[in-house]
Amino acid sequence: MKKTGSQLAVFALEQIGVTHTFGIPGVHNTELYDELNKSAQIEPVLVTHECGGAFMADAISRTSNSVGCMVIVPAAGLTHAMSGIGEAYLDGIPMLIISGGIRTDTGKAYQLHDIEQQKILAGITKKSWKVETHKEIIPAIYEAYKIAVCGEPGPVFVEIPVNLQLFRGEIDELPEFRFSRSIPEPEESDIRQAANLLMEAKNPGLFLGWGAADAMNQSKNIAELLEMPVATTLQGLSVFPGNHPLHTGMGIGSYAVPASENAFEECDCLLAVGARFGEIPTGSFGMKVPENLIHVDINPEVFNKNYPAKVTIHGDSADVLNRLIKLLERPETADERGKRLRALIKKSKDDYFTEWEKASNDGRVNPALFFRELRKQLDDEAIVTVDDGNHTFLAAELFEVRKSRHFICPTDFNCMGYCVPAAIGAKIGSPGKQVVGIAGDGAFLMTGMELITAKTRNIGVVIFVFHDGELSQISQSQEIPYSRKVCTKLGEMNFEGMALATGSRYFKMKNNEEIADVISKALRTAEKGEPVIVDVNIDYSKRTRFTKGIVKTNLGRFPFNEKARFIGRALKRKITG
Repeated sequence: MKKTGSQLAVFALEQIGVTHTFGIPGVHNTELYDELNKSAQIEPVLVTHECGGAFMADAISRTSNSVGCMVIVPAAGLTHAMSGIGEAYLDGIPMLIISGGIRTDTGKAYQLHDIEQQKILAGITKKSWKVETHKEIIPAIYEAYKIAVCGEPGPVFVEIPVNLQLFRGEIDELPEFRFSRSIPEPEESDIRQAANLLMEAKNPGLFLGWGAADAMNQSKNIAELLEMPVATTLQGLSVFPGNHPLHTGMGIGSYAVPASENAFEECDCLLAVGARFGEIPTGSFGMKVPENLIHVDINPEVFNKNYPAKVTIHGDSADVLNRLIKLLERPETADERGKRLRALIKKSKDDYFTEWEKASNDGRVNPALFFRELRKQLDDEAIVTVDDGNHTFLAAELFEVRKSRHFICPTDFNCMGYCVPAAIGAKIGSPGKQVVGIAGDGAFLMTGMELITAKTRNIGVVIFVFHDGELSQISQSQEIPYSRKVCTKLGEMNFEGMALATGSRYFKMKNNEEIADVISKALRTAEKGEPVIVDVNIDYSKRTRFTKGIVKTNLGRFPFNEKARFIGRALKRKITG
């Protein structure tokens, strides 16, 4: 039979379960877009910028059962999308990128968009393909999907030359997609050694990353069985319910919230699941880890990179935890330990909120009061997206996340501009759920115009913009070592004007008295299919524990002479102005 390359590509995408594609049509993929338009299953979404499209695809993968998919033009479409592709790569998020390619049947050089895309992508994809014949298209897309979702997930890339898309070629069949996810078989001896360490420990603890996103029930079971405090990574904030009495917060140590620092103070055995001990969740590697570290991950490459483990277990999080639970018994001291631990966590959380509650006194919006009211008004099933900035760590410390995969953010690639398009992508993937985003004003400026996509498609998302006129996470970290701010003060912004430009509704939240009413109005407006910008007059005067902790940790690593120079310079500048 004869089929065009576009027909073959769309057939393959339908077989692997793609529901939406994100991108912008151009001369190298118009035939592919025409074929997508005929699909009863796949809806192509026009975005404002391919970077936004990549973040939408990322959010689809993080919050739904479908893989996020882009359909882009080569060269400029690829380079625009690379920030989102890089975020997916470092965060371990599956993504499928389908790109057009230059003609391979003319023999001509210096064609439009003529670059070697595979070389550019080598460092931020798990694998890439450039198909050369019609027969390769379906197998390449099937194989790309399998690689994207297996092991530690990540982005993959398939380039289809435009002549293959346009013209028909002979193929033998349209093969159905058959896929059974295989998981590694952990060593039984490692499981038993881990179980023994946990049973012998006086104060075991549990540390969870995004790799435990589909193991919430198992995590709860093992935590309750052994009465362990539970901390998470930033990316893994959602993997354990924040309203569980054993939940402490992000990270472990002085850079973490008091509940985490206090609950893990005497931890003598740490079970880490689906966490890579990266820079953010360890507070710039300031986390103190006990000698008895048990590290579980689907990717064996992460073991012993930053913290040596007593036991490493290569396997799927849910499977390994299930196997561990079968070997464990509830210790005789668990009831007493659990009672003490739960009381300590609750008091630490209550005291920390009270500390924040008292911190605002200048008429702006107190972050703690904002997040408490937002949690009160949102459904448990609501999806929250945040960006990169000071607001990220405020959310991590002050917002209670209750459902796995319902809080998403950029982490290891740490890319600003994520929130708005991710909120749109999450809403497209889960249209029946509330979706809100929280972005700093600097991050919002990067991709806020993507709300045009939301307006065009009647996507009701609420974006709360924490407006202080600075790149505050960096400006705050500049103050101590430099005693001045450089290139972190933003120009004047009119977010009401941006709402008008994008067809969004606009609300202003000036002070604490307006928090509840404005959140309520914004959520009700979004329910009608309207995108909403809420301009939040945020009070950033109080520092997060994370910000103070990492500044102290990093400064503490400086050689003595350099530390003295930095501190002396800062003091001199503070005195002289």
